[in-house]
Amino acid sequence: MKREDLKGLKLTNLAHLAAVGFGSGLPNKAPGTFGTLAAVPLYYLLSFLSLELYIIVLVISSFVGFWICHITSRAMGVHDHKAIVWDEFVGYWITMVMVPFSIQWAIVGFILFRFFDILKPFPISWLDKKVAGGFGIMIDDIVAGIFSAIALQCLIYFYG
Repeated sequence: MKREDLKGLKLTNLAHLAAVGFGSGLPNKAPGTFGTLAAVPLYYLLSFLSLELYIIVLVISSFVGFWICHITSRAMGVHDHKAIVWDEFVGYWITMVMVPFSIQWAIVGFILFRFFDILKPFPISWLDKKVAGGFGIMIDDIVAGIFSAIALQCLIYFYG
């Protein structure tokens, strides 16, 4: 991204750095896709956790996301700036809940999450437009992750 597009972003600020996916949200093209891609290796590490711990990490990551996305968007002066991709991290991890790691399912989950995140069927589109702040940045991706998780679990059940 051009420097002027990143006004107010300080990568020395840990909250800002996390909000932009540790730099994965900074490419000019498809920052959400790059952010989701950066979440995959972290999902691999999460896949070793018990379901209970995985869910605890999801809840903590969501609440941290509400805060870091809020302060980063406020500092940048843009609600839901394209570079903010922590919401993609959490949405992808929600997609992959209860899925033992395999390259196949990691790719299918990636495709499903990107599909729902980009297409934004109702109520995702409504949440994206109507809910503000850090919660608003996160909630549409959380719901996209839930839709993707349901679709992925159906695929695993019928084809896994």
